[in-house]
Amino acid sequence: MKRAGVIAVLGSAQFVMVLDGTVMNVSISTVVADLDTTVAAMQSAITFYTLTMAAFMLLGAKLGDVWGRRRAFVIGSCVYAAGSLITALSPNVGLLFLGWSVVEGLGAVLVIPAIAALVADNYQGNDRIAAFAIIGAVSGVAVAAGPLIGGFVTTYFDWRYVFAAEVLIMIGVVLCARIVTDPAPKRSGRIDALSIVLSSVGLVSVVFGMLQSKTWGWILPLHPPSIGGVTIAPLGISPAAWSIVFGVAVLALFLARQRILERTGPGPLVHVKMFSITSLRSGLFVLGAQYTVTAGLFFMIPVYLQMTLGLDALETGIRIFPLSIALVVLSIVGTRISRVLSPRTIVRIGQLILVISAVILLGSATSDLRSGLFATGMFLSGAALGLLASQLGNVNMSSVTEKETSEVGGLQGVFQNLGSSLGTALIGSILIGALSTSFASGVAASDLPDTTKSTVTTATDHGVTIVPAADVAGIAERAGLSDADADTLATVYRDSQLSSLRIAFFGLILISLGSLFFSRGIPTEVAVRRRTGSSG
Repeated sequence: MKRAGVIAVLGSAQFVMVLDGTVMNVSISTVVADLDTTVAAMQSAITFYTLTMAAFMLLGAKLGDVWGRRRAFVIGSCVYAAGSLITALSPNVGLLFLGWSVVEGLGAVLVIPAIAALVADNYQGNDRIAAFAIIGAVSGVAVAAGPLIGGFVTTYFDWRYVFAAEVLIMIGVVLCARIVTDPAPKRSGRIDALSIVLSSVGLVSVVFGMLQSKTWGWILPLHPPSIGGVTIAPLGISPAAWSIVFGVAVLALFLARQRILERTGPGPLVHVKMFSITSLRSGLFVLGAQYTVTAGLFFMIPVYLQMTLGLDALETGIRIFPLSIALVVLSIVGTRISRVLSPRTIVRIGQLILVISAVILLGSATSDLRSGLFATGMFLSGAALGLLASQLGNVNMSSVTEKETSEVGGLQGVFQNLGSSLGTALIGSILIGALSTSFASGVAASDLPDTTKSTVTTATDHGVTIVPAADVAGIAERAGLSDADADTLATVYRDSQLSSLRIAFFGLILISLGSLFFSRGIPTEVAVRRRTGSSG
């Protein structure tokens, strides 16, 4: 490939973008202890990191068109480095939330669309296909390296060093960015502030509702918030449901606003007519479903391995490694076999393998971990995600003309990060909600004395917190329970964790099956050629 330096710079930035999430997930238990916080708080931080990106990704893509894509890439890299530095130095979860979930997320909204657009701008023909495959492989390497790097550094040093290293990498990216050419002309025009507000509020409201459903309930209110002693549950419905409904309504207004701007006003934040392109629409929705499953896996697996089985961060990274290796290998294999198989065929194979892997992982979820079955399930999950990664970027970019690559890069970022947000929020909500239900049922059916049952029920009235299963007996003893009752409660809690995990795996199976519906519009041609006409 010509101009290897360009893909090296863009690939380095992509590596950091992907590495970040996997490091934080594998270090959950250590960060919780270090910052004196909870798994639920970390779930919120992980969710809002990707949600920040989803909410402002279209703005980032538009700013890339106005400022110039390389300039947006450099500015975003600087902002991202600043966020990584704040995260590395954060003394509490509040500053971690600011540095990681907000500042890094805002930097990424400029970097991610620019990477996709600059790859398309700097390479043509087979080199472009190869470049997108390399970006996909780099993402795979980051997924592979993230759990191991994060696990090793967290176990033997400090999780903060990973974020400090990200600062150095992004400084290097900025210094070398001059070798990346930006042939696309800058576009003048005003960015519609109302569109930004509507898209951001709508996306945040939907995901926030899903995130809070574990506490407030999906439809019927469980433990809704109260203000001044007044319970907030309009018309007897959970505020989580109202938040989701409100978000969907605001997003509908956002789409209506974009249609108006396409006809009469300044350039829209996103051209809604692009969703009439079948291959692009299918590619984006499959991409979103893929990241929903990926984020769900990378949230629930570390929680299971660390909180239920008591593994440390490095051991967790080693257990995840089969997924990582398979993702890298199959992203390369997928690019090779695309010469003889159509993108739709490869994507469908990947989706079916993903369903099979989720079923195998469900079967491996036991108190002693069926290691061989678990490793097989993780490997197949990585194989499926690798096949999908090898196709979707090129399918999406090949669906539009040269001038629309930045906008499609932004849309890819929206669907990736919205999928990640939904995966973490939805699977986390299922996991924690099922834990509360299972634990309450387990306590009620146990041999614990009635007074102990009453005490436990009162203490967990507002939900059950995810804590290491090995710590439950000690917590119970400090609360005044006898040794025998504490051991019984610990057994009930461990069984409840496994039960909730199995329910969450079943949720992943349903999501994986549902994604098959979206792949119907993926191209059936063996070679995907770039459109030369209008996107309309």
